[in-house]
Amino acid sequence: MSDKTVGLFIPCYIDEIYPKAALATLRLLEKFNFKVEYPLEQTCCGQPMANTGCAKDTKKLALRFIDIFHKYDYIVAPSASCVSMVKNHYEDFIEADKRYKKVQNSIYEICEFLTDVVKVKELDSSFPHKVGFHQSCHGLRELHLATPSELNEPYYSKPLKLLKMVKDIQIVELKRPDECCGFGGTFSINEPEISIQMGKDRVLDHLNAGAKYIVGYDSSCLMHLEGIIKANAYNIKILHIAQVLAGVTDETLTF
Repeated sequence: MSDKTVGLFIPCYIDEIYPKAALATLRLLEKFNFKVEYPLEQTCCGQPMANTGCAKDTKKLALRFIDIFHKYDYIVAPSASCVSMVKNHYEDFIEADKRYKKVQNSIYEICEFLTDVVKVKELDSSFPHKVGFHQSCHGLRELHLATPSELNEPYYSKPLKLLKMVKDIQIVELKRPDECCGFGGTFSINEPEISIQMGKDRVLDHLNAGAKYIVGYDSSCLMHLEGIIKANAYNIKILHIAQVLAGVTDETLTF
């Protein structure tokens, strides 16, 4: 057992709609012998409020988050956009705070944590299916989980590195691997026609590549894509990457 304690942060979408992604994240952390605590008083990180200009509400939630999580050695969440909100945008709403600096330096998206902190070399999970990997914008361009295609730099991808450790998995090649799904939080409400078309483009890219699953690290994007899949009766499913890495799917969920 590690002497480091992880505060498990489970964002709203996952808590309400995709709880298996939360359970898979817990399983991964415990598999690598971390002591994990789930503070029951946690709430929203404030990202929706920030996106809609509700600065006072965002500040209140940011300070609450810091109050709850600053005591942990690490904070880990299965959501790149929420981690980015805490790590990169709280400073826009709160004053300088030593506790926040600790939070800012301690918070990780689960793939980032497994790669950079745990330094995982192998996984014992198996997923014998064809998958397409969807890279969400916040993780790609704000947390730098992978190299964006617009940069002329050597390519790396922390999530793909982990997925390739999963036994029996087949990762298909997409034509536009880091294109936005069109969700964008309030963008999908303000510009629904554009948002839906962007989502369709992403789903069709996966379907044309032969994928049976769209795997990603942001449940908000996966929720958007799943809605499009169901509305159009596309023969493909979505799954959070933590579930694939932990071997926790609908068929294998056992705790």
